[in-house]
Amino acid sequence: MKFEEIEVLMRKNEALSEQYILPENFIIVRLDGKGFTKLTKEKLELEKPFDERFHLAMAATMQHLFMVGFRVIYGYTQSDEISLLIHKDENTFSRKVRKFNSVLAGEASAFFSLQFQQIGVFDCRTIAIPNHDMILDYFCWRQEDSHRNSLSAYCYWTLIKNNFTAKQAATKIEKMSQSDKNELLYQFGINYNDLPVWQKRGVGMYSKEVVKQGFNPVTQLSLECMRNELYLETKIPIREDYRLFLNSILKSK
Repeated sequence: MKFEEIEVLMRKNEALSEQYILPENFIIVRLDGKGFTKLTKEKLELEKPFDERFHLAMAATMQHLFMVGFRVIYGYTQSDEISLLIHKDENTFSRKVRKFNSVLAGEASAFFSLQFQQIGVFDCRTIAIPNHDMILDYFCWRQEDSHRNSLSAYCYWTLIKNNFTAKQAATKIEKMSQSDKNELLYQFGINYNDLPVWQKRGVGMYSKEVVKQGFNPVTQLSLECMRNELYLETKIPIREDYRLFLNSILKSK
């Protein structure tokens, strides 16, 4: 078979397996650390249950993903995951799912690995979102997941630090309600409500207009101008207030 014939056949096979995000749909991409439990427990010396260096590395990785060629409206990170909301008019790579997944997973993995000089790999999934309500539902879901995991992690590591074995700690909190977990922490002198917000709810990132001071060398006068800058929101609200917060970002886009 000639090269040209082989190429036509292979390109046809590739095309048959392509998936695309349909027009007029927003795109949400979620990246998750692959094997990060082993990475954080065995290769990195991190504070438990939350480590600020790791948190800052995740936030920096999310910021990097705003810069790699996609029209990202909002980013959210908690634990070892990052979610990105991409504009419905984004047409890079003709909206091919495999391109979103491969490029963003590759960029995140490479950037994060440089932060700790250890290989950190992310997997990636791309989701079509047809309307604003589903966008709000998605990010509220991820924030609630953050809250539940954070509460459980604090309970687990508090027990570990108080001489429970890993199995004992996991068994004790397995069927506890959220109120019981809060009470458990209180018994060890920890008020969950007083913990840093980023540990409980994650953080968000979006482009925000800010006032910048400038100087006109011709007129020799100071001036103010508006610039768009990426802003890291470390105290994102919860529940209905979070939906209002997200709506305000969507309306500005």
